[in-house]
Amino acid sequence: MAVNDYTIATLGSHSALQILKGAKDEGFKTLCIAKKGAEKVYRSFGVADEILLVDHFKELFSLQDELIKRNTILIPHGSFIAYMKIEDFKDLKVMYFGNKDVLEWESSRELERQWLTDANIKIPRIFDTPEDIDRPVIVKFYGAQGGKGYFLAKDTKDFHEKISDHINEQYVIQEYIIGVPAYFHYFYSPLNNELEIMSFDKRYESNVDSIGRISARDQFALKKIDPSYVVVGNIPITVRESLLPEIFDMGERVIEKSKKLISKQGLFGPFCLEGVITPEEDIFIFEISARIVAGTNLFEPYSPYTYIKYGKPMSTGRRIALEIKNAINNDRLSDIVC
Repeated sequence: MAVNDYTIATLGSHSALQILKGAKDEGFKTLCIAKKGAEKVYRSFGVADEILLVDHFKELFSLQDELIKRNTILIPHGSFIAYMKIEDFKDLKVMYFGNKDVLEWESSRELERQWLTDANIKIPRIFDTPEDIDRPVIVKFYGAQGGKGYFLAKDTKDFHEKISDHINEQYVIQEYIIGVPAYFHYFYSPLNNELEIMSFDKRYESNVDSIGRISARDQFALKKIDPSYVVVGNIPITVRESLLPEIFDMGERVIEKSKKLISKQGLFGPFCLEGVITPEEDIFIFEISARIVAGTNLFEPYSPYTYIKYGKPMSTGRRIALEIKNAINNDRLSDIVC
């Protein structure tokens, strides 16, 4: 079948605009599964040939027969992880871009830590119990929640005071590394066994980023301002060129280790290493996002890095579509969808 015999679809959220735009640019039909009331965004930007309306994203599973008739290929993003259970994806019959086995490793803090450690990646210390806290820590909750609920604690007493608002939630206590937060966006192609650096960003978080605009005197006057880490946007950055070799090596080690730990197929497509660069130029990674991340939305139509490589518009969304197109044209679609 030809490229235009397939439909690229995703949920109307997170990074759908660039995914659908990239698919159209590569000649695919496009479909957006949007919550009622949100469809006006996708109609306005003209990225979806068709829009299916749902009350909740979980209705995706009841649409499977209809999607299969369209030769639909689903592109996952953060909202898939946030709103659905991993177990549900195991039984998904619609073609899905990516390796579903990776989802379990991405969603488990313990498995993710094993993956990074085995790949020889520097990671912040994890404290098994609050009583072990001997330095500033950040407490993170499980799932793709965009930093919701995260908090800093300076010691054990501070932790117990703040955790009381999060009864029955799973969390990890992580050393707080002082440095510049940076999110490294990659794309790995199993078709040509090549890793690409796509772009970099940092997150704009509320209210921790706005606290810096308040003087110390006024912060004392306000008595108590607890920082929160809810992501409200992203800021593009470039990194020192001398850091690129290490950033490439980290991505390659993560890919190679995934082929041994997770499955022979391993991690492929877009992914992100989320970390901190210290004044000593050490890079600590605290999380893997094993799919497209919202920080790549900044780079439609391209980033400095994708323009240097391709010399034409190439967002992460379009790179996904290009990979699928190449697989179709070379009769290798089964290598990248499940």
